[in-house]
Amino acid sequence: MPLDLEFPAKVHDMVATIRVLDCIDILIVAGILYGSYQMIHDTRAITLFKGLMVIAILRVFCDEMNLHVMTWILERSSDWLLLALPILFQPELRRALEHLGQGEFIKRSVAYLTAQEADSVVEEIVKTAKKLSQTKTGALMVIEREMKLNDISFTGIHIDGIISSEFLLNVFIVNTPLHDGAAIIRGNRLISAACVLPLTENHKLSTELGTRHRAAIGLSEQCDALIIVVSEETGTISVAEGGHLIRRFDEKTLAAKIRPAFAEKEDKLLEKFFAKWRD
Repeated sequence: MPLDLEFPAKVHDMVATIRVLDCIDILIVAGILYGSYQMIHDTRAITLFKGLMVIAILRVFCDEMNLHVMTWILERSSDWLLLALPILFQPELRRALEHLGQGEFIKRSVAYLTAQEADSVVEEIVKTAKKLSQTKTGALMVIEREMKLNDISFTGIHIDGIISSEFLLNVFIVNTPLHDGAAIIRGNRLISAACVLPLTENHKLSTELGTRHRAAIGLSEQCDALIIVVSEETGTISVAEGGHLIRRFDEKTLAAKIRPAFAEKEDKLLEKFFAKWRD
């Protein structure tokens, strides 16, 4: 294949046309895109965004391969999705405008806990669940994992306090403003309480399950969080994960269940690094 001797000249001519304002323009767009990603990265909307990206890539692939029927279907689907985007991302768009007005468009990420910190937080949560179970005090504790739940935490009362058993027990005192709803736990901090969770639409669940259990299952269907439920009627401790509810936990089994949410095993650190790079 002969070398294109005019290629360096073409590159030089192209670079020569770039102005300082063009560089500023690119930096502004990059900042907006980065801020937008940070905004949806902290919510469940990131899964919807990834789904849209898959559809866009599939559409380009089908168009290049001359798959006319698939291209037509994806084009029609894309048109409907453009109309549905303001509805699907309504909470995120609203919060983006609010943060833009408050000068909080770009946020910092939350650091992971050390093994010692994880053990301490798990001990405090298990102690809290045990005492709530003994007194038959209903409670919902949401343990955030990889998928951030800022959209859920904004439905409640912002707290941002260090986790302790005494603190959590005060949150769930009966007939207080914070008792109803869920408490959102991120790392070693309680970020908000009295949060509203989406109810599951699974009609096959037992009629014995109350609103708390259905709310826990509903949220677990939409994200990777662990939701601890203490029954007000029986005092039974349950955990919702991945749309399923596991009941009758004791101190030992509950600690073993929730600890991986705070501190990952060392052999998964490399896997986590590549997963973040891929995302």
